[in-house]
Amino acid sequence: MYYVKNERDGKEIHDASTNLAIEYHLLNHVHLDEPILLFYINDNAIIVGKNQNTYEEVNTSYVEEHGVNVVRRLSGGGAVYHDLGVLNFCFLTDDDGDSFRNFKKFTDPVIDALQKMGVSGAELRGRNDLVIGDKKFSGNAMYSKDGRMTAHGTMLFNSQIDAVVGALKPKKHKLESKGVKSIKSRVTNIKPYLSDEYQNLNTKSFREKILLNIFGVDSTEDVKEYKLTDEDWEQIEEFRDEYTGNWDWNYGESPDFDLERSERLSIGSVEVKLNVDAGKIQDIKIYGDFFGMGEISDVEDKLRGVQYQAKAIEEALNQVDIDKYFGDVELSELVDLIY
Repeated sequence: MYYVKNERDGKEIHDASTNLAIEYHLLNHVHLDEPILLFYINDNAIIVGKNQNTYEEVNTSYVEEHGVNVVRRLSGGGAVYHDLGVLNFCFLTDDDGDSFRNFKKFTDPVIDALQKMGVSGAELRGRNDLVIGDKKFSGNAMYSKDGRMTAHGTMLFNSQIDAVVGALKPKKHKLESKGVKSIKSRVTNIKPYLSDEYQNLNTKSFREKILLNIFGVDSTEDVKEYKLTDEDWEQIEEFRDEYTGNWDWNYGESPDFDLERSERLSIGSVEVKLNVDAGKIQDIKIYGDFFGMGEISDVEDKLRGVQYQAKAIEEALNQVDIDKYFGDVELSELVDLIY
């Protein structure tokens, strides 16, 4: 495995749009003979999933007042809050056909490192959450393209939980499904659970301990590295300008729709917005925190012009690989949601 530092001219980067651009550059353009590990720590930011409606996930007044950066990633899943107390990890590797949606494979090294530091209750639970007891400290997501994939996640080390609460707008049905009253009641930082010998760590020194555990070495000098080149940085900046640093990509248009349907299905939250005229679907947008491998616009294109009735919608969806775009979901679940 190779480790990549998100540094330029010896200075670490905390800008979320740049750090996500580094990640996707490594995925698309840096093919090494072993997997790649990337860590980054972002200043105040909300990272929304690829298929999410930013306006529905973000408390825009809070974001504007507190100068929070909003960035859309290329993977599915839900929105997460980053600050300097959050450590983000990313594994990049070839897609062997069996690893996508296998969160255990990529979170086990993290859990193992935490348990060695005294966090005995750390475990993967549910679809993609790392928890201590009943409280979540990490959310994870994946993205696959052209035979390569990235598995990435957050770790709340010593984050400002109140900011998490203020910046995000949780869905009502999501809260009800978890039997909780607020975000604050179901998330936690890692630091209080560390053994006494690790209580003096900050986010960066915590990152170093995790790094040494994953690589199985005693010194960072023994960690195998890939160093970003000037050519790498040129492509990273191009990607950032076109995507992660671009308002149109991060927010996008939010046109008016006549019909709105939202449910929590077996694959996660799915929201559908439609314009129906003369009995046909004139326009449709699908949002959600599900983990799909394709462009959800492919599914939307299949549904435009289709009669707004269950049988016609089912026939249209039968023309696409719904497992690819949504995950392991029953066709009837999607038909019932749309119709």
